[in-house]
Amino acid sequence: MAGYDDRDGFIWMDGELVDWRAANVHILTHALHYASSVFEGERCYNGKIFKSVEHSERLRKSGELLDMELPYSVAEIEAAKEATLKANNLTDAYVRAIAWRGAGEDMGVASKKNPIRMAVACWTWGNYYGDAKFKGAKLDIAKWKRPSPETIPHAAKAAGLYMICTMSKHAAEAKGCSDAMMFDYRGYVAEATGANIFFVKDGEVHTPKPDAFLNGITRQTVLGMLRDKGVTVHERHIEPAELEGFQQCWLTGTAAEVTPVGQIGDYNFEVGALTREIATDYEQLVRR
Repeated sequence: MAGYDDRDGFIWMDGELVDWRAANVHILTHALHYASSVFEGERCYNGKIFKSVEHSERLRKSGELLDMELPYSVAEIEAAKEATLKANNLTDAYVRAIAWRGAGEDMGVASKKNPIRMAVACWTWGNYYGDAKFKGAKLDIAKWKRPSPETIPHAAKAAGLYMICTMSKHAAEAKGCSDAMMFDYRGYVAEATGANIFFVKDGEVHTPKPDAFLNGITRQTVLGMLRDKGVTVHERHIEPAELEGFQQCWLTGTAAEVTPVGQIGDYNFEVGALTREIATDYEQLVRR
């Protein structure tokens, strides 16, 4: 496919649809220099964005956490996403809504005089991890750790928080891996670079407590599915030494959906029955 800057179609920007190639910002846009940007990744299935309102609500909340109140309501964000999908004639797509501080009177760390801008783009996108969704992804262990919530707004889906994720994933891909698992600042298991993580041991599920990383919408959905099935779930701090004792593992995220993990560093996992069941059930849920 062509690069993301050179495609046919339309992108919604600041209240109107513009030609894809004309959806540009000035080089002195504040977000480019100081990471003042928040975003959402969403998937549309059969013409309906899964958990769309929850994503729009979180976008606004992320903006508030970065001291940049979005000039659009949840209803207006919903309408923008619908208009973008319709303009591009897509019913199954990935949807990216993003808000940022634009160029304006300020060009420094402080930027209260600069406008808050917003855009929505959408495109067709297959499995985030390719065929790993069926055979199990291979993960590296990142050298970077998720920071303390005293140092970052960890509940915000903010662009700046992904810097170490990008570096970690690049290092993983150089080793032939699909992604990397990250520890948090205390040394507990945290998440992958763009997805939450679950483990299975003796029929029970263990997943890291989201007190230093984003509590994903897909993560919350899968937790609800597990509890509806009567599966015992432990949300807790997980020590690195425990990885050896887990039998199954999977990742969750809007892009990742539910992706089995076959290996993390030197630890191996089976793509077991519960993993396959949750992946299948999630696929059915989002397409209802």
